[in-house]
Formats: sequence, C-alpha cells, structure tokens
Amino acid sequence: MPGKHFFEYAIIRLVPKVEREEFMNVGVILFCKNAGYLKCKFHLDMEKVAVFCKEILEEDIQNNLNAFQKICAGSSDGGPVAQWEKADRFRWLTAQRSASIQTSRPHNGFSDNLDETLEKIYREQVL
Repeated sequence: MPGKHFFEYAIIRLVPKVEREEFMNVGVILFCKNAGYLKCKFHLDMEKVAVFCKEILEEDIQNNLNAFQKICAGSSDGGPVAQWEKADRFRWLTAQRSASIQTSRPHNGFSDNLDETLEKIYREQVL
C-alpha cells in the first residue's frame, strides 16, 4: 500500500469516578511510527461531565489533560516521560491504568493523511 501509513489510535476517556467505571470520550491520540507522528486532540464538555459527576473540578480535569498533552507532544515541561521516544510515549499514555484519564485499547488502520484521520476519528468518537 504505497502512500498509506499504518497507524494506531486510542480514545481518551474521562472516568470521573474510577470505582464506577463509567466514562465519556474526551479525546483521541494517534500514533504512526514510520511517519514519526504522535498527536492528540481533546474536547471537554463540562455540562456533560456534570451529568456523570457534579463533584469533579474542571481545573483538575484540565490539568490532567494538559499533562497528557505535554507528554504526547514531548514538551520540555512534560516531565521525564515526555522525553521518551514517540512509540514509548504512546505506549505509556495508552497503558491500562486506574485514573480519571484513561484510554481505550489501541486500534489500528491505514491512512493517506494522518491529520485528516485524527480529525475524522475525533469527530466520530468525541464530538
């Protein structure tokens, strides 16, 4: 498949009360090793969040999503994990964990345009 990029992605989920295991999709992370591509995109709808949990603070959620974004982007202020190779950062960000920000298991596919694919998945799964 010339011109096609093999990619992996996961849906980023907000789990307001981890013990209840209820979640809402708030973002997407997409990785392609051969293209050196790792990006994520979020949308936080606090009205929708309030349906799940009135006690959760928007600032706390935003801080967690910002940390996720910094690691994904490899930001210098993203801590030690942000300095890892892209593949390792993707694996770390999508590892199973018991936290308020979690991801689905990774899925894969092929794409001619990774930015467009990220947008498409974002529109379908988050908005």
